[in-house]
Amino acid sequence: MDLAPYIDRLRNELAIAAEAGGEDARVLAERLLAPLDSAARLVLLEALSKASDEITRDLAPGSVEMRLRGRDPGFVVTPPPDPQSGPTVPPAHSGTPDTDEGGTSRISLRVPDPLKHRIEAAASGEGLSVNAWLVRVAATALDTHGIARRHVGWAR
Repeated sequence: MDLAPYIDRLRNELAIAAEAGGEDARVLAERLLAPLDSAARLVLLEALSKASDEITRDLAPGSVEMRLRGRDPGFVVTPPPDPQSGPTVPPAHSGTPDTDEGGTSRISLRVPDPLKHRIEAAASGEGLSVNAWLVRVAATALDTHGIARRHVGWAR
């Protein structure tokens, strides 16, 4: 996605607004236009990243991932699996992830190197980022083996 047209539009709007303020405002606006490119690009990337997170929550178990290619974002859309073809790894969880109440949070997870390589391979095989894959696996595990469905005892 080329962000240049949006940044150019913002620059034009600032220039038009500065014209109404007279010569001093126009000169100030011209000096502000140079750093505006980077700041506007960063704000747009943050908005697009949040939007892809929100869409992923609504699309689960599908996902939308934003990736930077140079200075411009691109999107990778992974649709939910077709119920006719059976579950994929990881299987779709039955409920909605507990993310409806707010934003996302960051956690650190340390895993042994062999497990990390297996996680990366599984995520790649599903066409997902490691983060999207781990979120899906965690949601599935909690839905499948959560506290409410916990069974304790012996079985034969």
